[in-house]
Amino acid sequence: MRYDYMIVDVFSDTPFGGNQLAVLTDARGLTSEAMQAITREFNFAESTFILPAEDGVHAAKVRIFTPARELPFAGHPTVGTACALVMSDAQAAGEFVLEEGVGPVAVTTRRDGNLYSARLRLNRGPDRPESPPSAVDVAAVLSLPERHIVDVFAAGMGVNFTFVQVTSRDAVDRSQLDHAAWRGLLADSWASQVHVFAGELEDGGELYARMYAPAFGIAEDPATGAAAAALAGAAGLRNGRDLAFDIHQGVKMGRPSLIRASVRVADGKIAEIGVEGATTFVAEGQIEVPDRFLAGSLVG
Repeated sequence: MRYDYMIVDVFSDTPFGGNQLAVLTDARGLTSEAMQAITREFNFAESTFILPAEDGVHAAKVRIFTPARELPFAGHPTVGTACALVMSDAQAAGEFVLEEGVGPVAVTTRRDGNLYSARLRLNRGPDRPESPPSAVDVAAVLSLPERHIVDVFAAGMGVNFTFVQVTSRDAVDRSQLDHAAWRGLLADSWASQVHVFAGELEDGGELYARMYAPAFGIAEDPATGAAAAALAGAAGLRNGRDLAFDIHQGVKMGRPSLIRASVRVADGKIAEIGVEGATTFVAEGQIEVPDRFLAGSLVG
């Protein structure tokens, strides 16, 4: 059976930048096994599968897969899928809600001619572990001298990250994941995904980042919205005030991305986290799915 798909580039306003995303626009009848196999076939960082919403007031249910596993939430798939729904005329531009593994996620979409963008909103703070990895450990994992490590902390919004602030953009570019060190030091930790960045977590700040997620089958991610959300939440809790900053990622990979992250703080607590960026249409087509991957009601 053939299924329609779209390919979009997320957190980029031009094709062939940002983070690639395959969106199956009507995934009814596909098993979880099929979704995982299709994601491996596309071999992007993530693919999404659109299903009818369980709550009729919501726009759609969205399942998100990496080549290795399903995720309860991810930023670039949320932003990209929201824009794909508008591109395909399944939803009008504006506000709607997507159902994901973490629960309802509100999005605001915009269209200006052929330019599309979306902003997701989360109304809670990030999860945090009791203690993050040490500077010594993350230096080994990133193949960097310890003197380049400025700060280490961990946070997550459905997906957990170890954040490593380093001294300079050059240190970010020089980072290289040591897989043996990662397996021994971080693979089984609370936050095995490693997000390394340079820049200050301040209002109007400009960060330069890379992200490694071998546990998800992602050697390096060009743009990581879930990390941006967790980073904004952690920064808001640290500073105790509203912040908005930009994250430049994917540059070293040749897929430059721009993520705008923000946090609103009220009475010392996180009131809202926002992640925003552009999405560009790249391609559309059909994928043939063997009957053995379909739900039993569609076979025979």
